[in-house]
Amino acid sequence: MSRPAPRAKVSVRAIAALAFAAVVVVAFDQTAKALVVAHLPYGQVVPVLGGALQFLYVRNPGAAFSFAVNMTWVFSIVSAAVVVAIVVFARRIRSMWWAIVLGMLLGGALGNLLDRLFREPGFGRGHVVDFISTPWMMPAIYNIADSFICVSMVIFVLLVILGVNLDGTRAVSEKQRRERDAADASAEAEASSASRPLVDDPRAPRDGRDAHGRDQLGHDAT
Repeated sequence: MSRPAPRAKVSVRAIAALAFAAVVVVAFDQTAKALVVAHLPYGQVVPVLGGALQFLYVRNPGAAFSFAVNMTWVFSIVSAAVVVAIVVFARRIRSMWWAIVLGMLLGGALGNLLDRLFREPGFGRGHVVDFISTPWMMPAIYNIADSFICVSMVIFVLLVILGVNLDGTRAVSEKQRRERDAADASAEAEASSASRPLVDDPRAPRDGRDAHGRDQLGHDAT
């Protein structure tokens, strides 16, 4: 009866990095939103770096970057599902890169989810505070949480392309797999050849005699 494979140990360092990244993002996002609500006029453009960066305080009932404004409940559920999924998969993370990326994604999702849960007009229907405007890059208004979500998704794609797994190992490409298999086959062939016993030549002399029955000193065996 075969024993079940042992479970991999939980990486405390990876989980700590994920939690730290999430806490930093949430704190940064919620602090910035509190300052915006307290000090910025609603709906008025405040230039920061000319036309490159502006503050424009608005409340968004939809998704990131002011999309789908009539689906607040849907995005509240989606954000909650993302948070739960990251928490569940956290036990499998061994890579610090993945820990930081998923921590930023978790923090961004939590930052906007807190707005949807606790801001007006009500629980689960709250409007997200958006205030960052970069007209040269995109027409939408966004916030700190949205920015971290986008950055984390870019790094997410890069890690997938580079073949970095959640446990920190690197995925092997098909070419590398073929080269490795060929090297293993060659090594096995060499080992098999080295361990194979030598076959005696039937014409070789036996007991000190040559092929004509004479000993190797030249005397006739008879």
